[in-house]
Amino acid sequence: MKYGLLLLLALLAAEPAAHAQTAPAAVAPTASTAKLPRYTTATGLITFFSSAPLEDIEALNSKVAAVFELATGQLAFSMLMRDFQFKNTLMQEHFNENYAESEKYPRARFTGTLVTMPDEATLRSGPQPVYVQGVLTIHGVKRKVRVPGTLHLRDNDLVVTSKFAVAPADYKIKIPALVRNNIAKSIDVSVIMTCQPTTAATASIAK
Repeated sequence: MKYGLLLLLALLAAEPAAHAQTAPAAVAPTASTAKLPRYTTATGLITFFSSAPLEDIEALNSKVAAVFELATGQLAFSMLMRDFQFKNTLMQEHFNENYAESEKYPRARFTGTLVTMPDEATLRSGPQPVYVQGVLTIHGVKRKVRVPGTLHLRDNDLVVTSKFAVAPADYKIKIPALVRNNIAKSIDVSVIMTCQPTTAATASIAK
């Protein structure tokens, strides 16, 4: 089943609002960016990393769907939690069954808006720092977030990167006392997406 995309663009999301600075109002697109097409990908990459005394925890998801709308400064992305791959299969099983509860909460989503908007010439000159604010949904919990990242128009592609932290407790992800000392209170998340121009009619993200 598909949900109509809220017209989108630019970065990923996520430090809890409680830890974020107050975000400025969203910036209107420039005449230059208003001419740009919509950009999408179905193969965005998100990784997370947690350093712990006994064993580091690291996973990768290379099936992130995203839509970026430079004309409006809006964006959205969606991913299946079960698409995260771990080196340790037992760790992957515990992640899906005990922590993410992937059967009950199969997807994580973000919808947001750019609060900074470089013009097209600037975006083509190299990676540009931007901020995005919106709502991140993980484990059935929605939180307002504001995060930094970069945008770069490279030939015909839009390259998007971001690094931020997510606290499992903010999304009601319970960590058993037995392994609590082995999982960091804050998880480091990295995002990189290379998106291609597309028509509005083909841009959608599965619900």
